[in-house]
Amino acid sequence: MNETSPSKTRKPRVAVVFGGRSSEHGISCVTAGSVLAAIDRGAYDVVPVGIATDGRWVLEADEPARLAIRGADLPSVDAERSPVALMGAVTGTDLVVTEPASVPSVIGEVDVVFPLLHGPWGEDGTLQGLLEMAAVRYVGSGVLASAIGMDKAFMKIVLQAAGLPVTPGIVVTRSEWEQDPVGCRTRVEELGFPAFAKPARAGSSMGISKVHDATEIEAALEEAFRHDPKVLVEQSMEGAREVECGVLGTLEGPPETSRPGEVRTGGDHEFYDFEAKYLADQHTEIDIPADLPAEIEQPLRAMAVRAFEALSCEGLARVDFFVMPDGSLVINELNTMPGFTPTSMYPQLWAATGMTYPELVDRLVQLALHRGTGLR
Repeated sequence: MNETSPSKTRKPRVAVVFGGRSSEHGISCVTAGSVLAAIDRGAYDVVPVGIATDGRWVLEADEPARLAIRGADLPSVDAERSPVALMGAVTGTDLVVTEPASVPSVIGEVDVVFPLLHGPWGEDGTLQGLLEMAAVRYVGSGVLASAIGMDKAFMKIVLQAAGLPVTPGIVVTRSEWEQDPVGCRTRVEELGFPAFAKPARAGSSMGISKVHDATEIEAALEEAFRHDPKVLVEQSMEGAREVECGVLGTLEGPPETSRPGEVRTGGDHEFYDFEAKYLADQHTEIDIPADLPAEIEQPLRAMAVRAFEALSCEGLARVDFFVMPDGSLVINELNTMPGFTPTSMYPQLWAATGMTYPELVDRLVQLALHRGTGLR
């Protein structure tokens, strides 16, 4: 394990990386705007790095306000800005501007990357693998946990193997649907209604539909297939409360958990969809902390840690639960890179637990600075 620490003669340099090629590009930009506004500039040298939708890495403007949601419009990375790349150097890994026909301009050694990408090609272990190969420290989970956390179907397998309760579900791939639609319909019908069809490897509730009966199967699958050729169909946990819990690593000892929060949707929202999560919505109510008796809250927080450790997560995660009418707990999913937008649950959960947003950002950077590179 490489335990080399950043130079003590300068502030640690943090590259905030955001954007990406996934359908969650805009949400990633919003998250980055919040982090750029909150990070302690007195403690860190901050460099914003955007990944355009075509995969180009660019040196973005350090303007957090530009990355805010305006109405229903999401921001995006400016692909025309100066391209940048990570390049190996004698003392570490430098971030350099690679403008055509020019000598690369060295920005300097990167001590920590704060990856704020959501969805495939960023949150799924791909970026984490690149950073591992470059021996660059980064915030959040490693390759394995990120990959498992991205694929909801494999996540279920791992959580079940760890003895944790999950929602019943089946996987339907696009090729299976095209080759045997009758068989796929039968499998969904056997699972039972109502159900939810969701892309296996997408987030922010994109592409999710509630399926009330057999007549809605095709439309729900086609909507999910627009985001991912692999779809997870799960039983709807009718009558359950949706409760979320934040998990945060520590420099020493086991991870900490936040007070849980509850999401209550109404109006036209049958579930916590994209609009309810990221856009102002008067029909969605968030209760933080959730009104739970101690005999439910404490086991829920303990189960959140078990899920975090089952996937070998690092840094942070948000674990989403269903609290059933009889008080039993079922894990919905674990998110290895939860959103940091002003309306995101994860920062709100920690605020209710006594940790401010800037303190949360600082904790995550410090955790990354103090962990070694390589196998751990």
